[in-house]
Amino acid sequence: MEQTFFEFWSKEALGIVSDYFKFATAAFVIFYIILKKPMWFRKVQKSLPKFTDYGRDIMYSMISVTIFATMALLVFFYFGEYTNNYQNISDYGWPYYILSWVLMFAIHDTYFYWMHRAMHHPFLFKHVHLVHHKSTNPSPWTAYAFHPIEGFLEALIIPIIAFSIPTHQEAMGMFFLFQIIYNVYGHLGFELYPKGFHKTWIGKYVNTSVAHNLHHDKFNGNYGLYFLIWDRLLGTVRSDYNETYESTTEPEHVIPSSNLVQAEVS
Repeated sequence: MEQTFFEFWSKEALGIVSDYFKFATAAFVIFYIILKKPMWFRKVQKSLPKFTDYGRDIMYSMISVTIFATMALLVFFYFGEYTNNYQNISDYGWPYYILSWVLMFAIHDTYFYWMHRAMHHPFLFKHVHLVHHKSTNPSPWTAYAFHPIEGFLEALIIPIIAFSIPTHQEAMGMFFLFQIIYNVYGHLGFELYPKGFHKTWIGKYVNTSVAHNLHHDKFNGNYGLYFLIWDRLLGTVRSDYNETYESTTEPEHVIPSSNLVQAEVS
């Protein structure tokens, strides 16, 4: 059984690591190389991380995604029969299948908000969460750059969902793939949502790259993952969020090349 588990783990872990590197690499190449100049006005902080930041983030992200893979495989390989995971959509029907996505987002966002706020307790921040906040100017590689303890706490969302609500096997897999993609976007450093989106009736509750970038830059506020619902309910949306979003999505007529070069080497 141990050998079977190892083969199962190695295959699935490689898949998760591959997905992370695939989307993080694509985002980096597109926005930090190919479209850097035309998209520079949408760069939240007008500078680039150092190469040492990239290296540190990649190392910790590798550890974190491996922890995620291990957690998922422990849950579904050893305890799969005790989860609420199912394989046939007909078991619960299409309406519940759609509802399960809403529930997964709500559960994950709620868990993340409160876990994230706990990470900002001075003791936990100093000894655990600081690893993630060393990237004050995040990049796609920062998405999973967690201390192993925080990586474990982040990965607990897998058993929380698996043992709490019925979830279709493929839907849960796609949900966690979306989590990787949205985490890469949240740490991208460039804002992709359109100008004025943050003030629409939907956009005001959506966590944007600007919102999370401010959290990395200022170290407090904007604690949400997918949404800003808890932040707005509890008054933890940063007061400079609207102004920063607007200035980031406002096209600049001229970007002096000297400023761009200076930003690249800073």
